[in-house]
Amino acid sequence: MRRKWRQRREQVSAAMNMQVLALAFLATAAVGGIAWVFLYPLLSGERKAENRRASIARADAPAAKQTEKSQRSRREQVETSLKDLEARRQQEKSVPLNIRLSQAGLDWTPQKFWIVSAVVAGVLFVAAMFVGGGLLGGAGLAFAGGFGLPRWALSFLKKRRESKFLAALPDAVDVIVRGIKAGLPLFESIKVVAADSPEPLRSEFLAIIETQAIGMPLGEACSRLYDRMPLPEANFFGIVISIQQKSGGNLSEALGNLSKVLRDRKKMREKIQAMSMEAKASAAIIGSLPPIVMFLVYLTTPHYISLLWTHPTGQLMLVGCVVWMSVGIMVMKKMINFDF
Repeated sequence: MRRKWRQRREQVSAAMNMQVLALAFLATAAVGGIAWVFLYPLLSGERKAENRRASIARADAPAAKQTEKSQRSRREQVETSLKDLEARRQQEKSVPLNIRLSQAGLDWTPQKFWIVSAVVAGVLFVAAMFVGGGLLGGAGLAFAGGFGLPRWALSFLKKRRESKFLAALPDAVDVIVRGIKAGLPLFESIKVVAADSPEPLRSEFLAIIETQAIGMPLGEACSRLYDRMPLPEANFFGIVISIQQKSGGNLSEALGNLSKVLRDRKKMREKIQAMSMEAKASAAIIGSLPPIVMFLVYLTTPHYISLLWTHPTGQLMLVGCVVWMSVGIMVMKKMINFDF
């Protein structure tokens, strides 16, 4: 009996000792946790680091605001430039004749253009009456020679001049980039391009130099290049220069990217021309078949085909055929030409 009581007392004392040890462990862990939370940041310097980061962030806040403001200003300028581009495209539908003459590289006045058109119309009318085409045929040829042929020639000269400009523009931009990287001012680099580039690039950059020399800002002078050369590439160049003059930035990098874009657009244009050459050849063959057949019939049986320009009904039929063939050719041209 005594032995049992002794064993029970030993078990109770052992349990009490375990509880005391557990309480001591828990108290130690709690004290250590509190010390970790409140004393460790002070001892390890973490709070000082947080204060330092906060002070750096406060110091960088004005710079970040300034950068954001600069980016916002650049976006607003780009939006303004795009709106100006859209307005210019709307104005392209009604270009005055004097501007079209300058775009074609002619120094004619509108009066001289109309005089030349009238002379061509008169010559064709007399030729039609001389070969026996009749009054209706002569009037049709005079109308085509007075309104169609001069405008077609003007459009042909304008496109040929634009093609020469596009062929030389990427090299000119590269010259400007190399000049800026070498330390030359932008205006001096443009002078180098105006001195060494072929026509029509030389005359256009000389116009920029002359416009800037009379007091116009260089950015606005470059923007006016699009008025004389209505091409997206010329407008890109004017926008890049205008934005750089207003907000600053790395002009050599911007012009380098522009040069890459111009060359990529040139490659795309040549690829589209190669892919559409089959359709253009088909359209040329279809459009040339009626006059070729008429000429061959005239060689074999001239009395049979001559009724088209000697008889009034034949003249009317001939005029109708010319009109419908012209409409068909214009439709086919619209289908195989790609604007980009």
